[in-house]
Amino acid sequence: MTTFTKDSIDMEKKTVRKRFLTWRKQLDPGLCSRFSYQAQQQLIASAPFARAGTLALYSPIHNEVATEQLFTAARKLNQRVYYPKVVGDELEFIEVHKLDKLVSGAFGVAEPGMGKRATVTDLDLIVVPGVAFDLRGYRIGYGRGFYDRQLAGKPAGSVTVGLCFEGQLCDGLPIEAHDQTVDFIATERRFIPCHI
Repeated sequence: MTTFTKDSIDMEKKTVRKRFLTWRKQLDPGLCSRFSYQAQQQLIASAPFARAGTLALYSPIHNEVATEQLFTAARKLNQRVYYPKVVGDELEFIEVHKLDKLVSGAFGVAEPGMGKRATVTDLDLIVVPGVAFDLRGYRIGYGRGFYDRQLAGKPAGSVTVGLCFEGQLCDGLPIEAHDQTVDFIATERRFIPCHI
């Protein structure tokens, strides 16, 4: 029986992160745009999206799946949309009415300025970015734990969806006790329920 130490898991996560970031960086811009559109449409067509009165999106970086169509669709449905803002070691979710009001924030990610705040308990749907996902719903992000800390306080009625390209899926990821799962994954091909 193999025993994994925290150091060996950290090393494995770094290896996985590098592999999938390299894959995403090399994705053809035209394919990235087309797959982004298709992945967003998968989520828009889902029951969790239709039911949400409040949702959190993210501002994409480094060829992440775009979220502009999600924002537009949500506003047409009169849903309240929030974006994360990094404050110290935490994320705050702030309501956004227009995407042109986002400004460059921590790590060069577009963030809201001032506005109405929501906690994770106020959100019906949280769209979660990631570098890699497995079909159990585990994810690897950039390694700072912002989303894991937020999702740890998520109420049972709130739904989380990982948004990624099909090429970011893998059979299994190295996990630690603090790692949080998403309920569904939306890719350009499908909307996947995750089961542990």
